[in-house]
Amino acid sequence: MVDKLVNGIIGLFGGLTSIAFGREILVFIISLLPILELRGGLIAAALLKLNPIPSYIISMIGNIIPIPFILFLMAKILEKMRNSKIKSFNKFANFLDKKVEKHKNSIEKFGYWGLVLFVGIPLPGTGAWTGTLLASVLNLDKKKSFGAILLGVVMASVIMMLISFGVLANIIK
Repeated sequence: MVDKLVNGIIGLFGGLTSIAFGREILVFIISLLPILELRGGLIAAALLKLNPIPSYIISMIGNIIPIPFILFLMAKILEKMRNSKIKSFNKFANFLDKKVEKHKNSIEKFGYWGLVLFVGIPLPGTGAWTGTLLASVLNLDKKKSFGAILLGVVMASVIMMLISFGVLANIIK
């Protein structure tokens, strides 16, 4: 699924690949996006045949930038959306609330290590965006959460580097 989304975005923004550092900018943009995040960025980098080390750094930076904003602002934004008179805001807030509720127990059971594992194991529905949303809505300590999420991002990045530039690179050849 992630590879299809990545290919779609590469196709959509394919014009970027013709400018200087365009492929790198594309990897950065993909790494910023929810759902795709670092996983998508590294897959895109492999598909675009970029150097693994700069791609790793670009993807990490792209994935980390949204974390403080989500951590400090998301609970307030969700509260406003829940109380909004705009039904689509209410629906989106309810969707996010259900997502938090679904994963709440694993975070509460294992604490910050649960957050590390949640972010660090690259499965559908997990990652820095969702982990940060959980930490924010559950009102976890922001410093500890940031550290746990960063550790999870590093863990996910190592796994995805092995997949993207190891397994995937061999398939692409």
